[in-house]
Amino acid sequence: MSVGTRPRGRRATTPASRPPAAPTYVSGAASVAVRPALEAPRRPARVLAVFPLALYLEIRSEAEPHVVAVVTGEATRLPNAVVLPERLGGVSAGDDAWVGEGTVEVGGVSICVRRWWDPAPPLGPADPARLAPALGLLGRARAASPRRPGLDPDGAPALLERGCRAGSLVESITAAERLIGLGPGLTPSGDDMLAGLLVALRHLGAAAGVPRAVWLADWLAAAVTYDARTRTTPISATLLHCAARGEASPEVTGVLRGVAGHQPLEPAVHRLLRLGHTSGADLAWGVQIGLSAVLAHREGQ
Repeated sequence: MSVGTRPRGRRATTPASRPPAAPTYVSGAASVAVRPALEAPRRPARVLAVFPLALYLEIRSEAEPHVVAVVTGEATRLPNAVVLPERLGGVSAGDDAWVGEGTVEVGGVSICVRRWWDPAPPLGPADPARLAPALGLLGRARAASPRRPGLDPDGAPALLERGCRAGSLVESITAAERLIGLGPGLTPSGDDMLAGLLVALRHLGAAAGVPRAVWLADWLAAAVTYDARTRTTPISATLLHCAARGEASPEVTGVLRGVAGHQPLEPAVHRLLRLGHTSGADLAWGVQIGLSAVLAHREGQ
């Protein structure tokens, strides 16, 4: 043995690190609103929130949609959703994920999108004779419902309705800017109201032959989406971008079809009002304001 040395102890052996488990592959259906995100190059994402029937992924991207909802068939089919046949387990807020190249990877599951649906289906021509009675029915259903909107009717909501009916960009945009991000929750009440309004103005304006309503939708959409990411939650910002393009859940488009005379209206209104804690009531309020504006501008043509 050399001076100043000592026997080397045997190095502790550790089990070889195991390779990551292969993901489980499942098929899903997705909204065409998220097609740009899914068909883009693969990008990292993180889990924003997890609920029993849905989870939300935020993609690290400046482009919209930057939030994708992964939901089961029992959940509300949001316009930014990927729908799975069953729930995903073992996923927590803050977990890493990947989105792109036709797949969503999260919680050890790789979701390959095989089918697509349109969250802004063409409404078809509206029966003009049905518009005014539909406005009355919508108002009565909202008033009778135990589900109440999350905002006081005075202030910005009243200004929004007055501005939309008059076709005043100053009043409409001023009110919309006050409403963005107003209220608690993942989708604040002000955002839900604006989403309902934007979709109603665009679809009902086109269906009823009222270009002034579509013109107003274009201006409001530009104002609402300009800085939505800095004014509201990530989930709500993406849903506002969807609404600006006329994209909505089937509960909302069902009410629009009922207003246009293509399906029974009253059951569709009740289905919408049951959404969430206040979301359905806020969306219905926005649709009512939009329909009221379409009628006002139609009479002024």
